[in-house]
Amino acid sequence: MKDQYVFPALFGHDIPNQVGVAFPDIPGCTAQGDDDLDAIQQAREALSLHLYAMEKDGDVIPEPSRIQDIKPESYETVVLIDVYMPYFRSVMDERAETRTVTLPHWLNSAAKKAKINVSQLLQEALMQKLSVKREVIAARG
Repeated sequence: MKDQYVFPALFGHDIPNQVGVAFPDIPGCTAQGDDDLDAIQQAREALSLHLYAMEKDGDVIPEPSRIQDIKPESYETVVLIDVYMPYFRSVMDERAETRTVTLPHWLNSAAKKAKINVSQLLQEALMQKLSVKREVIAARG
């Protein structure tokens, strides 16, 4: 696992008001944007997600092609996209996951009246039960 990856992407300008992005070295990793700046941002997100999934699955991440070895079509431009994985990994590890929890109506009403954040309480209880020490991130919403 590397901390930073840089892969060439093909930015396609064949559709008006849309920039398609494909990564020749990462099959299935694509993005699109409304303009070049949006396409760069979308490409970074797509590449980060794809590489994160590959890391989690234990897949081999290929070496990026050299720019001079890529032969773009007339409507394409080669753009280097870089991603910093430590930040992205931490975001993914801390992302919230929605779970359905069933409570009796009376208990839910009492928690609301006491202004108890049930999501935060559940996190704290699970961490205590599992003997896990990690900062609690308050539930949003």
